[in-house]
Amino acid sequence: MKKLSVLIVINNEEKQIEECLKSVKFADEIVVILDKCTDNSEKIVKKYTRKFFCGKWNVEGKRRNFGISKCSEEWILEIDADERVPKKLSKEILETINSSYSDWHTIPVKNFIGKKEIVYGWGAYFGKSAYSGLFKRNKKVWGNQRVHPKIKLVGKEGKKLKNKLHHFYCKSVFDLFVKLDSYSSAKALDLVNYKKSESLNRNVRRIFSRFWKCFFLRKGYKEKHIGFLIALVASLYPIFSYLKYKEKND
Repeated sequence: MKKLSVLIVINNEEKQIEECLKSVKFADEIVVILDKCTDNSEKIVKKYTRKFFCGKWNVEGKRRNFGISKCSEEWILEIDADERVPKKLSKEILETINSSYSDWHTIPVKNFIGKKEIVYGWGAYFGKSAYSGLFKRNKKVWGNQRVHPKIKLVGKEGKKLKNKLHHFYCKSVFDLFVKLDSYSSAKALDLVNYKKSESLNRNVRRIFSRFWKCFFLRKGYKEKHIGFLIALVASLYPIFSYLKYKEKND
């Protein structure tokens, strides 16, 4: 039987980390990275694993790569504190790692705002329909971007899993705007550090193209007002990032 490590990277997640940890107790090893945690997260984590590491990282990719390096089993499942692994998915994961001849697998995602599942409209850095969350050691490397780092996958892609991970993305629609502020601030720092060529005109055009993509092409209109808000924050993300970038440069 092949063994599985679960990796969870958190920052002050005392309100939801325990439910996440309960859902991954089927794993052989749980590794938790506590990044600048000042709440009771560490106390809760200690109830479920002895393999946790405290530190301070300013770059998302670096803390995730550090976490991957601390996993000791052949296969790794990477999830966040706001995600849960249902029993059907946990069973499928164990069956997959014991039968797979591939190096990584994509896991489909069921996104929630509050207790309501939101199916349509996700994309453009908000929500996710699937992700490369199940992989062998040394087969996944995160980039050095602060927000939504680029991912390098090595080896053979396996079949996409059937059962979905549950992602409790926002407690309410207002959290979408909290994430917009946080993501755009981090993206602005990336623009400063990587000295990317950006213009006001290009980012104004993105307002309309991203809204069209989320609300119409990804059928966000089927979610009514919530679909409209998802498309709105997705469309504002580039221009907010650009304006914060200009403010820092000036």
